[in-house]
Amino acid sequence: MRKFLFNSAMIGVVAGGWNIVQATRHGPRDWRLLLTWIGWGLSVAIAVGNVVQDADEKSLTTGTKKK
Repeated sequence: MRKFLFNSAMIGVVAGGWNIVQATRHGPRDWRLLLTWIGWGLSVAIAVGNVVQDADEKSLTTGTKKK
C-alpha cells in the first residue's frame, strides 16, 4: 500500500482528480468534461501499472517476491 501512496505518479493522479472534480462541480457539463474524465481514468491506469511494474522489477532484483 505504501508503494502507491508515496509514488509521485499516484500523487499527480490524485491532484489531477481533485481538479477534475472541481471542474465537474463548477463548470459546464458537455462532451469535453466526459473526455476529461476518460483521460483521467487512463492516467490512473497508467500510474497504477507503473507502480506495479516498478515493484515487480525491484522484487526480481532483490530476490524476494511477495505473495
